[in-house]
Amino acid sequence: MEDRKHPIVGVVLGSKSDLAQAVKIAETFDALAIPFEVTVASAHRTPEDVTAYARNARSRGLKVLIGVAGLAAALPGCLAAETTLPVIGLPVGGGTLGGMDALLAIAQMPPGVPAATVGINAGQNAALLAARILALSDKGLHEALWAFQGQAADKVRSSRKELDTLPLAPEEAFR
Repeated sequence: MEDRKHPIVGVVLGSKSDLAQAVKIAETFDALAIPFEVTVASAHRTPEDVTAYARNARSRGLKVLIGVAGLAAALPGCLAAETTLPVIGLPVGGGTLGGMDALLAIAQMPPGVPAATVGINAGQNAALLAARILALSDKGLHEALWAFQGQAADKVRSSRKELDTLPLAPEEAFR
């Protein structure tokens, strides 16, 4: 893997209330040994901070940005408008629409301002998508992702044994 001392992913929260999603991202990045940083910058309340962060990201060594936002969720799009780095939008559930407004705000970016979108409150998937982007040029990370996926598959397979009160499919059904 590459040098893991300096952050290569920037996670920007629209507000401190989005911290639970940053924790999910952090757990995944820690498991894959991906260095990252987290900050708070609001597209509506501190737009100059969002602009500066996005514009300075590449020169600071960041390779992917994750914008975490709820409600109007302008943050990922604002980040994407100010950089050529890949931006992943993570919509946060809340408000009267339960996060659907945030999901659609990120998914419906205008032409020329791309932002990838994961599901509502899907912090782990945001981290894994960032990891897959990074793994394009990092063989060690590519291998770590395969191992991570293998662990998840093993967990599902072992859970079959916990269905002991029901008639189970035989193991040969999966070969």
